[in-house]
Amino acid sequence: MRILITNDDGIDARGLALLEHVAADLSDDIWVVAPSEEQSGTGHSLTLTQPVRLREHGEQRYSVTGTPTDAVMMALAHIMKDSPPDLILSGINRGANLAEDVTYSGTVSAAMEGALAGVPSIALSQAYAKQGLGASVPFGSSEAWAGRVLAELVAVAMDKRTLINVNFPAIEPDSVKGVRVCRQGFRDYGRLRIIERQDPRGFPYFWFGLAPTVETPGHVTDLESIADGYVTVTPLHLDLTHDASLPGLVERFS
Repeated sequence: MRILITNDDGIDARGLALLEHVAADLSDDIWVVAPSEEQSGTGHSLTLTQPVRLREHGEQRYSVTGTPTDAVMMALAHIMKDSPPDLILSGINRGANLAEDVTYSGTVSAAMEGALAGVPSIALSQAYAKQGLGASVPFGSSEAWAGRVLAELVAVAMDKRTLINVNFPAIEPDSVKGVRVCRQGFRDYGRLRIIERQDPRGFPYFWFGLAPTVETPGHVTDLESIADGYVTVTPLHLDLTHDASLPGLVERFS
C-alpha cells in the first residue's frame, strides 16, 4: 500500500512526524508532500495568483509553498502521477477539527482533495485543553490511539467522494474511553469573540477567539463525544446538496 502524508501545520510539524511513524506500521511505501509553512485555517483554498514552488527534502519527501490543497494537487498530478497513492493521511493536526471546523480546516481539506480525486482519505487531529500551548501541545492520546484507529479504517471501503475525520481527545492515553463513531456537530455561532488590541503605533488589530462549546442533548456529535473522552470518527461527504429543498425550489421555478 502506497501512502501519501500531508498536513496544514507544515513539513516540520511534530504531528506530521508522528503520523509518519504510525503509518510506517501500515506500509513501507510512504510519501510526504506537505506545506513548507503552517497553513492552518486555509480551508480548501488553492494558490492561483502566485507560483507554487516545490522543494525536495529527501527520498519521497517534499514541501510545497502553498496550501494543503496545493500539496495534494502537486502530489497527485506531478510528483506521484505515475505511482498514485492508495491512501492519503492528513495530520496529525495540532488542535481539534470538530463540527464546522471542517470547513475552515486545511487538514480536513487536504483529505477532501484526496476524496475528490478518488483516493481514500483520512484526516487526523489532536485536541488540546487550553490556549497558549504553542509547540508544547501534548500528542499523547493520538500517539497511543492513532495506530489502532487507522488499522481499522484502512480496511473500510469508502464510498466515492467521502472521507473520514478523526479527532483525539486532550486527555492522558489511559483515560481515553475508546472510539466513538459519531455525527458532525455544530457550535453556537454566537460564541465567536473578536479580541481587539492596539499595535505600538496606535493602530487597532484583531484576533478571532471562541467562547465555550454549547452542548446538544444526547451527546451524539463529535463535540460531545470528544469532551466525554472518546476518540471521534466521523464520516463526511462532499456533496453539499440539500435534497429536501429541491422539490420546493423546483416548484417555485416551474
